[in-house]
Amino acid sequence: MSLNNKQKPMNPYVAGAFAGLLAVLSVAVAGKYLGASTTFARLGGAVEAIVLPDRVAGLSYFQKYPFKIDWQLMFVAGIAMGSFLSSMFSGTFKFQAVPDMWNSHFGPSKFRRMIVAFIGGMIAIFGARLAGGCPSGHGLSGLMQMSLSGFVSLACFFIGGVIMARMLYGRRAAR
Repeated sequence: MSLNNKQKPMNPYVAGAFAGLLAVLSVAVAGKYLGASTTFARLGGAVEAIVLPDRVAGLSYFQKYPFKIDWQLMFVAGIAMGSFLSSMFSGTFKFQAVPDMWNSHFGPSKFRRMIVAFIGGMIAIFGARLAGGCPSGHGLSGLMQMSLSGFVSLACFFIGGVIMARMLYGRRAAR
């Protein structure tokens, strides 16, 4: 089943309320603000250490961010697991290598879609680490703290996303 079969997604206000509750509980229970990008850097170092352990051991970045199983890794795993379970329970889960919108704009090539997704992911994680955090860390957690940098970064994430969507998909993507 899919959303194309008239399945309704969760109300965004309810989803936002759950995200806010999760953020408050994260601080109250674990004493940590939401964030995810450090986990991806740590996982990258762990994978690279399998192939080139001496190189990883010699890089100060991976000394600063060694792989460990912590609250942030569980947060990232929970996002994946929660997304999967939510789509299964709502009846919207489906395997789809090339999303319909991508197919209508760029064609059915699975290889092209994988390459562009990989490059986009690399750019996103590079930007997140360059900025010292991801949208959830800077944006959501920054807003919780009423941080000016949180407001500025979240506005920039939103504006950048709109610009990129318009560049890739044009005005029809907004509908």
